[in-house]
Amino acid sequence: MASFTCCGQCLWVGTLLLCLMASYAASRHLTPADVVPGEDMSMEERHKQWIARHGRTYKDEAEKMHRLALFRRNVEYVESFNRDGGGRGYKLTVNQFADLSEEEFTTSNYGLRSLADVTAPTGAFSYSNNISDQDLPSYKDWREEGAVTEVKNQRSCGCCWAFAAVAATEGITQIQTGKLISLSEQQLVDCDTATGNQGCDGGLAARAFLYIESNGLTTEDEYPYQAEASGRCALASSAAATITGHEIVTPNNEQALLSAVAQQPVAVRIAAGSQDFHLYGGGVFTGGCGSQTNHAVTIVGYGTAADGIKYWIAKNSWGTDWGEDGYMRIQRDSEDERGICLLATYPSYPVA
Repeated sequence: MASFTCCGQCLWVGTLLLCLMASYAASRHLTPADVVPGEDMSMEERHKQWIARHGRTYKDEAEKMHRLALFRRNVEYVESFNRDGGGRGYKLTVNQFADLSEEEFTTSNYGLRSLADVTAPTGAFSYSNNISDQDLPSYKDWREEGAVTEVKNQRSCGCCWAFAAVAATEGITQIQTGKLISLSEQQLVDCDTATGNQGCDGGLAARAFLYIESNGLTTEDEYPYQAEASGRCALASSAAATITGHEIVTPNNEQALLSAVAQQPVAVRIAAGSQDFHLYGGGVFTGGCGSQTNHAVTIVGYGTAADGIKYWIAKNSWGTDWGEDGYMRIQRDSEDERGICLLATYPSYPVA
């Protein structure tokens, strides 16, 4: 009798769990087959190992099953793309975003806000008279010249704008002084509020340059990154780096952007809403990106691949597990005047 009661309880709990998962699946437009536990033990094991590697946690079993279904779909997409994607010039990988849906890829905002631009582009900037290919080097990589710090990780804080601005400031500081200093994104997250930037809720690199012009930046060690806004500004007694202003590169003009990047790293807005962008694993990216800018990166160089495709070198803020050790090579001189992934729409850089 005891055995029968136990089995009855197990059946009731199992039925309830399956109902919860079916309801969860329906709300997420998944089929019941997508979330049946044990359907594919090898995929479940891969998901388990992936969870351990990336430190992911889920609130309950239903969400875990939902994320397993999305993980399976993304793994299958990555494997199919890499198997059949010959000629596209890039590959995908099962990275830290592999349990997100396509809708989440599209709508996720990593920190770029629709704020009014603080500086209206005038069409002229310091390097605007040097925009001919024959006047510029065919290859530039500021990493090789010691002007780029290690790749950082913004994690769950929507402050890509701060990372893009800091990377550009680190670059010009090294170019001007010969000293590469890792500067504080957290200072911008906590302190840059008067310009309209909003910490982990988004901002713009051009606005951050206004703050840096007035206050400078301290080092990463002095004001370490917390991946959240502290609610108070703890300014250091002295700045480790300062700038005198910032400039806007002529919008929607990759040749103008090239002339600026030849001189220093440049912060750019970018559309990062596609599955291919999030699962990018290497090569020159030529895929879709989404229809609006929702992210910011720093262009730290450019070059030409062996197959003749010209590319930009973008430093991202998603850690070294993403892309090419945290970087993306992305197609340059696209047919769209705004650049692929809209990266030429509003580039800016600090002046020191």
